[in-house]
Amino acid sequence: MDLTQLEQRYSEPSAALLHDVEKIDGEVMILGIGGKMGISMGRLLVEAFKKIGRTDKVYGVSRFSDQRSLQQVKDSGVHPIVCDLLDEDQLAGLPEVPNVIFLAGHKFGTTGNEDFTWAMNTYLPGRVADKFKGSRIVAFSSGNVLPFVPLSEGGVDEDQTPEPVGEYAQSCLGRERIFQYFSKKNGTPTLIYRLNYAVDFRYGVLMEIGKAVWEGRPVDLRSQNVNVIWQGDANEMAIRSLLHCTSPAKVLNITGPETLSTRWIAEQFARLFGKTALFENHAAPSALLNNASASHRLFGYPRVTIREVIEINAAWIAAGGEDLGKPTHFQEREGKF
Repeated sequence: MDLTQLEQRYSEPSAALLHDVEKIDGEVMILGIGGKMGISMGRLLVEAFKKIGRTDKVYGVSRFSDQRSLQQVKDSGVHPIVCDLLDEDQLAGLPEVPNVIFLAGHKFGTTGNEDFTWAMNTYLPGRVADKFKGSRIVAFSSGNVLPFVPLSEGGVDEDQTPEPVGEYAQSCLGRERIFQYFSKKNGTPTLIYRLNYAVDFRYGVLMEIGKAVWEGRPVDLRSQNVNVIWQGDANEMAIRSLLHCTSPAKVLNITGPETLSTRWIAEQFARLFGKTALFENHAAPSALLNNASASHRLFGYPRVTIREVIEINAAWIAAGGEDLGKPTHFQEREGKF
């Protein structure tokens, strides 16, 4: 199965998404569409609009330094807008829309480039919140803002006080606080979408573990447990979150229902590949784990199960499929990205 077939198979809008999209009034703008999730999210939303007979535009905003991503956005039916969001004039020139999904941010390469990270993750949200004060805003954040917790606790929910480790995580908490401030100040309905971790067949925790097993490299066990969610399910939940924006801003953890063992994931890949999984480093007694039961109550459990995701990744890796080259660094425990 090639990339196009896989994307088509796993990006069909669900009945639940179509039901909610009918209630979302007006056009939608995805800021930072050129990243890992944005293009597939835009494609999903365009397809959902088509299926229910909607003609509202979906805008995709990015610098588009990669021309390939620009073409992919055009091909998906999303209306691309080339824009440096940190440029005040370019940001001010964006069309007014009633619905905004904010994906823009900076993570990898933070160390040594901390000022740009804070500009993207904390300063820019304030400018965006002010520009779109009359819109509904779903603002992506990260589970990295939360503390490492004992494995026996099974993850923390939205009531947990953030304890970010390192400048990337600190800047993400800054993003949340800025959106919360402007939500109160301007009455802007906002939802903080705290994601931890999305996976696809071209990137993510599962692909990284599977690729290590395939290549005979040891799997790092320092973070011995993880949470993941299939990208398509995360995309649907992000779009549907537009109906749950509030002022003051609502915070919502987004991930799968399982607390997964890194060792178990590696052994599942080893079984599928007919190989032996190798391991290194000692397991720490804590991990970065989220309890996403509030989002499951709103949206239901993810449609794509963890075993299905592992099988998709295994088939893609064995076939020599494309790797986006964007590692998650899920083993990182000191906040250095």
